[in-house]
Parts: sequence; C-alpha cells; structure tokens
Amino acid sequence: MLHSRADLKAERTTMSTTTVRLPDELKKRLADVAEQAGMTSHALILQAISDRVEADEARNRLYDEAERRYALIAETGQSIPWSEMRRYLERRVADETTEPPTARPLSE
Repeated sequence: MLHSRADLKAERTTMSTTTVRLPDELKKRLADVAEQAGMTSHALILQAISDRVEADEARNRLYDEAERRYALIAETGQSIPWSEMRRYLERRVADETTEPPTARPLSE
C-alpha cells in the first residue's frame, strides 16, 4: 500500500527513530529507485518495510487458519475431499446454485 504525503506527514508525528546501516552501493540503488518513483529514500524504505510486514502478517494469518482447520480435522476426524470441494467452488464461480459439500470421516 503506497503512502501519500499526508499519510507520511501524519506518521511523522508518532514515529520513533531507527538507524539502518546500508552498504554504499545499496544506498545508491535505493536513492536511484526512489527518485525514479518520485519518492524520497525515506518514503521508499517505509513503503518497503510496510509491504513486508503486511505480507508476513497475511502469511501468519494463513498459517494460523491452516492450523485451526487441521486441529478441527484431527479433533473430529472429518473432512471434505478436495475433488468435491473443487467441484463446489467451480460451480460457485460459474454462478450455479449448489449445496456445499458436507464433511465426513476421513476413512470414507
């Protein structure tokens, strides 16, 4: 998500300082890319960190959901075969009316 100048200005009032030591070559590349993007190096660094944090948070939510679902399968012993779920999802995407598949014991 790109920050507008107003966003960055508002953030400045609540920002703390962190020092990042960059190799000279990376600092030069950063400055070049920031200039091409019409941003300051500072804004580009903030954007890069924000993008990475958001991506990691999304991945962690996905892992948490996968763990929750796996625990439910382990607890109940029930699941929906992928072939049935895929068929259901394909029908939904095609705007067809269809009943969702029901979970059943894994041994079936």
